[in-house]
Amino acid sequence: MQPRIYTYKITFEEVPYYYYGSKKEKYYNQKYFGSPKANKWCWEIYTPKKQILEFFEYNDKGYEKCRQVEDRLIRPFLNDKWCLNEKCGGTYSTEILRKNGKKGGKIGGKKGYMNGLAKLTPKQRSENSKISGKIGGKIQGNRNRELKIGVCGRSKEQMSIDARKGGTITNKQKWICLETGHISTPGPLTLYQKVRGIDISKRKKL
Repeated sequence: MQPRIYTYKITFEEVPYYYYGSKKEKYYNQKYFGSPKANKWCWEIYTPKKQILEFFEYNDKGYEKCRQVEDRLIRPFLNDKWCLNEKCGGTYSTEILRKNGKKGGKIGGKKGYMNGLAKLTPKQRSENSKISGKIGGKIQGNRNRELKIGVCGRSKEQMSIDARKGGTITNKQKWICLETGHISTPGPLTLYQKVRGIDISKRKKL
């Protein structure tokens, strides 16, 4: 089987948060549940579930189209309180750049970067790209906090209230382990299965 390129949506069994993304597999059916940065806590606390939305041709053109579709999926929900995506595409409005005092430095820095890039080896370019990605993620997270975009637009009290509401709804759900027959709510059942080395996908909602 050949590796795939696709867009996906991540939801969580215990809470109403969600996340959109795109993936280019290294091998067929590669296990992957997104690459969150600022909101990684949600993946660590709750149980993610992936829904593949659309497949694309496995080539550069197909991947480019996949990323474009990803942006179109995220854009309408970027400011929704349950959306965990922190950015949409790599472009920002002039107004935002002006508010953050980044415009002049970014233009000058880009020229210097491009001049230096031509002198780097492919390996050095790859390493620089990884470093730039990490820095960019931190900058975008700070922008979102300053502009109160997405999850950053809610206070800790609001997030706590939202989580309690989501938890109340989830705690009314009952699931059964298909291997042992144990019945519980989503969170405790996940812990029960992990402790016993049982695949958490082996469950059914009652």
